[in-house]
This record gives sequence, structure tokens and C-alpha cells, in this order.
Amino acid sequence: MKRLNSKQRNYVIVGLCMILVIMGIGYAAFTSQLKISGTSKIATEWNVKITDIQSKNISGQAKDVSAPTYTDTTATFSTSLTSPGDAMQYDITVSNEGNIDAILNDIQINDSNNPAIIFETSGIENGDKLEANQTDILTVIVSYNSSVTSQPENTESTITVTLNYKQDDGMVNPPEPSNQTIIIGGQPVDVVTSGDGLYEDTYEEGRYIYKGKNVNNYITFNNEVWRIVSIEPDKTIKIMREANLGDRAWDSSSSYGKNNWARPADLNTYLNGSYLTGTLNATAQSQIVPKDWSIGAVTENNNDLADQINDEKSTTWNGKVALVTVSEYLRSNSNQSSCGTFSKINDNYSTCQNSSWMYINDTWWTLSPDAGGSNGVFPVRSYGHVNFDSAFISSNAVRPAVYLSSEVKITGGDGSQSNPYVLN
Repeated sequence: MKRLNSKQRNYVIVGLCMILVIMGIGYAAFTSQLKISGTSKIATEWNVKITDIQSKNISGQAKDVSAPTYTDTTATFSTSLTSPGDAMQYDITVSNEGNIDAILNDIQINDSNNPAIIFETSGIENGDKLEANQTDILTVIVSYNSSVTSQPENTESTITVTLNYKQDDGMVNPPEPSNQTIIIGGQPVDVVTSGDGLYEDTYEEGRYIYKGKNVNNYITFNNEVWRIVSIEPDKTIKIMREANLGDRAWDSSSSYGKNNWARPADLNTYLNGSYLTGTLNATAQSQIVPKDWSIGAVTENNNDLADQINDEKSTTWNGKVALVTVSEYLRSNSNQSSCGTFSKINDNYSTCQNSSWMYINDTWWTLSPDAGGSNGVFPVRSYGHVNFDSAFISSNAVRPAVYLSSEVKITGGDGSQSNPYVLN
């Protein structure tokens, strides 16, 4: 194998439906002899490699086509899915068997975007430290989209996860310091001006938002994992559910004006009715405060984000549970130059998937109706782009959002995926 420098690339290619999954982590051994009136030897060793892969059935009839295998630099599996809801999990162990601490300098995740096949990865994130003699696990979940109702034409999909490890020198992509912190639930959080993290919102004064793919905005709410969207000027905390609640129509009524959330739309009735009082526990309900939500209609392919935000704010609805707006999805992207408007994200969606924490491999509703008609509402597509859909014909995933009281306190956790914030 070719020896690489300390910034060597490590490739993981995960496939499905008889497509091989290959995971490779390149390594270099920093060993040499220096001869000076005697013999000296540098006793450091760089040895990051794959040491295991395990699979297990999560649901349905999902199974391995063949037993997963691995070498030092590759992991291979192939999965068979039969029915919607089938899912398999693969845990790939990466070990640092050298004596040099390693850092994951960069992680890139791409898939071939088959809406019938969903990939989810977790466990290894950008910036994670892999100390000498320690291990980490990349988890890949492959599932047959439960919303599929007919045999898909395309029965194959692949995922590529690229891991770029380097020697830990304490200088791995540090965000540019802003010398500013804000208080979230009694805890100080740094505000950044580059990289992934918490930013000052340039469109709404006094508001702070999370941008980027790998941000520490995880929070436990209702005994579930949610994500912090923003800190509002009045110090309330806006959060959205990480996993979706399943697919629903935005408004199944046959009457005119099916994209009017305040009508109320059927999804509004559900979220503020049986979901609020029957699914959220008493503690969670007590932490929510009613707020004015921006429900104004927006125009597709608008290239002026400030104008779009004004359109959203032109109409409001007061309540407890709703959804995020299209502009909030656009603003969650750290790559604003390529992904900061309707047109940009629709032109560059394959790139934009990798710079927004809100992106999931599923199509989910936003709160924003289409200004061009009375029935259209904008979902975020499984490819990452945004275009309108029928409020009553289409069923898309629901990711509810709420505002937490400014009085809530964070009593534990650091906001990372492995250690979410804990509320009192």
C-alpha cells in the first residue's frame, strides 16, 4: 500500500442491493533512523485501521446478502431489502493501534439519492478525536423508505462516506473566534463567524442560529432527541424534532385555501391537539410557550433571502407547535454562497446536503406556503432542494418545532450527538 502523509484520505463507500461497500482508512508509519555517532530511532507509530464490522437486523426482512468482511483498510457489505420498513444496521469499528492521537479532520457523506432507500450515519463526526489505543464506531443504517407504496423503478443506491484523519496537533479546523458568547438555558455558548456552530443571524437582530453540518445543537426534550434551531431575541429557544413523526398531508381538506396554516390546516390541528396533549409528556408541555409563527407565503426561486423572510413574516399565527420555515432551512446552511437562496440550493443541492444539519434523506414539510397558488406548500426534498408540493394530495414527513420558555435551564450535556443538552 502506498504510504501517505499525515493528512491522508480515508475512504468509506457504503452500498446497497448487491453493491459493495468499501471502507478504507489510509495510514502512514512515522518510523525512521537517525544516525549521529550512534543510532537513534523515532518511536512513534501511526496506525489507524478498521478492526471489525458487525451487522444486525433492525426491522422487517432486511438481511445480509453475504457476511460483511473487512481488512485493515476496507469494510464490505451488501444488503437485501424486501418491503417498506425493512432496515439493517452496520457498526464499523475504526481503531487507533498506533501511539499518535488522531483527529477526524473532515467527513463527507454523499449518497446516490434514491428516494426508496434511506441511509443514516452516526457515531463518527467531524472533529472527533481518536486517541492512541482507542476505538470509534461508524454506524450505517440502511432502510427501505416506509412511505413507498409501489415497486420503485430504481432498486439500487450507494452511499460514500469519506473520512480524512490526521495527526492531532490541536489545530483541527478551529472556528474563527468571535470573542462572544451567549447564554442558552443558563450555559455559555460560543458564537462563531466561520465553520460549523452558533452564528448571529444577519437577517433578524438579536437572534442566533445554528449553521453547518456538524453542530452541537442536540437537546433532549420529551425523552427524545431534538435540535436547537435558534435563540430568539426574547431568549426563548426554538427546537425541532430530529426524527420525523411519519408522513402526513399538510391539509387533506377538499376546500379552497389548503395551504393556509391558520385555517387551521389539518396538520396544525393534529400537532396542537392529539400530538401536543397525547404524545408530549407533562414536563415537555410545561416547557413550551406559545409564539407568533411566520406563516406568510413565499415565491419559489426567490434570489433575495431578506425579501423572502419579510414575506414569511407578513402573516403570523400564534400557537405552540408548528414547523420551521423555508428560510430557516436555507439559513441553517453554512455554505451561504452556494446554498443561501431558493435558486442556489436548487442548483447546488448535492453540495448543500453536506453543509446543513437540517438535511435528512427524506422529504419533510416546512411551514411556508407557495405564493403562486392556494394549494402548494414547500417541503425540503430528500435530495436537499426545495420546491412546492400539494398540501392535500402529497404526504410528507413531519418534523415538529416548538419554542421553549426563556426560563428553562440546561442542567447537563454539551450539545453533542453523544451527549445532548439536558433540560431541568
